[in-house]
Amino acid sequence: MRSYYSNTIKNFLKDSGSQILGELTRKHIYALENLQRNAWIEQIKILKDIFQIKPEGYIFFEFIIPRMGKRVDNIVIIGDLIFVIEFKVGDKEYGKSSIDQVVDYSLDLKNFHEGSHNQKLIPILVSTDAKKQVNDIQKYQDLLYKPVLANKENLYDVLSYRFSQKGITSIDPREWEKSKYKPIPTIIEAAQALYNGHNVNEISRCDSGAINLSKTTNCINKIFEDSKMNSQKSICFITGVPGAGKTLAGLNIANERLKIAEDEHSVFLSGNGPLVDVLREALARDEVKNSKNIGIKIKKADAIRKAETFIQNVHHFRDDHINYGNEPAEKVVIFDEAQRAWTEEQTSSFMNRKKGLVGFGRSEPQFLIEIMDRHINWCSVIC
Repeated sequence: MRSYYSNTIKNFLKDSGSQILGELTRKHIYALENLQRNAWIEQIKILKDIFQIKPEGYIFFEFIIPRMGKRVDNIVIIGDLIFVIEFKVGDKEYGKSSIDQVVDYSLDLKNFHEGSHNQKLIPILVSTDAKKQVNDIQKYQDLLYKPVLANKENLYDVLSYRFSQKGITSIDPREWEKSKYKPIPTIIEAAQALYNGHNVNEISRCDSGAINLSKTTNCINKIFEDSKMNSQKSICFITGVPGAGKTLAGLNIANERLKIAEDEHSVFLSGNGPLVDVLREALARDEVKNSKNIGIKIKKADAIRKAETFIQNVHHFRDDHINYGNEPAEKVVIFDEAQRAWTEEQTSSFMNRKKGLVGFGRSEPQFLIEIMDRHINWCSVIC
């Protein structure tokens, strides 16, 4: 079993607090500290109180996310809704790190637990002694919802407010719990598949993810075509929560443009140096391997050079323009991980110390947009 305790809500209400605590203690393989024991006692009491109102659904205590080494305080399944609940007993604030923690659990379930790939996941942080917060219903990518905040008094209200999101189907909790570890493809696997001509729908195990990626690609391709036809310049911004697929969307768009017309010279730029190195190496190895399978010999050095034209370090792209003022050959530029870009202060300091450029008063994104505005003929995408 993946959890310390699991039961229908009706049976959970029938089991005594001592019974449930005993089961949790028995399954806990580490030294049990009073802090953990007292937290469980408080959780049990709060959850018993709120579900007296309407005893429906199924509950898990200490659900273990496959292979991640993480345990979720509680998961409650009601209909086709999965509530991922993190308790902070005694907390009077909704800490950012705690919100990040429950979102992280939800993303791990979405990405690594097969039974959760295509399900609605609603993260809830319960800071027991905090003030009530106004929460709205907001759905992110791939059926992941915006995290909601509750205290011990209004937890049921927070849950029930989201019952409007229930569909007509219901998850079988026992089958869901037994569901195996099955990761959504990594960005490396996805890049290799795209590079080899596969469609994004073929590489995503999450149908909603494939649909969203296809819609995003189609929308931006239309902007490209309009810009190309009307000799205009366009800039597009792709936003989303961590794990939403922004990098994959950027790779997909760059790859789509290569297939449409090689003379467009699309390029995927990233400020994440290790990601650039790993992707280039993975693509090169994959091309060498595939070439052998069809009886063609390609040197790895040649495969790496080819990969380097597709995936480049954004800092080298920047430096080439600063040093030589060259007009980029590319008509389509994808800038990934824009959140890592340097501010004006950081960029100015670096340019002064490392490049000898005094008074360089622009942030990295500002300078990239300036390059794009001056030279790039059609379109740029910032992910």
